Amino acid sequence: MRILLAAVGKLKAGPDRELFERYWGRLQVSGRKVGLASAKTVELAESRAVAPAERKADEAARLQRCIVPGACVVALDETGKALTSAQFAAFVRARCDGGTPELAVLIGGPDGHGAEVLRRADLVLNLGTMTLPHGLARIVLAEQLYRATTILSGHPYHRT
Repeated sequence: MRILLAAVGKLKAGPDRELFERYWGRLQVSGRKVGLASAKTVELAESRAVAPAERKADEAARLQRCIVPGACVVALDETGKALTSAQFAAFVRARCDGGTPELAVLIGGPDGHGAEVLRRADLVLNLGTMTLPHGLARIVLAEQLYRATTILSGHPYHRT
């Protein structure tokens, strides 16, 4: 299974990007041990539409074009379900074992996801009840994907 992280907005050079890349690199190495073939990121520019509803619809359409047929879609949203790291790892394992070709994790723009993305999502995921800047959410997500692979491989990184 492949991992795709598609996000609206660019992660600027500096400490945020460096920390994201550290965990993303760890994910790519540890993921091979548990059946993840690759991990890639796609950054999309924020919509220039004037109205929030139009921005969300435009961004949703562009995010959905990144998804391969048969992918399992995880949309980050404040209305989503909160999972423990172990529950998230089990979710990833089930998709990998079930032959899902790609786990597509989508981060919307500042206005959130369009309704089309939320309807298409197999899991709407909440990283916590506090609002996070998009860059920090990306870092947390990369770390949790890495953590999931360590849980699945029995690596001691995750201790309960």
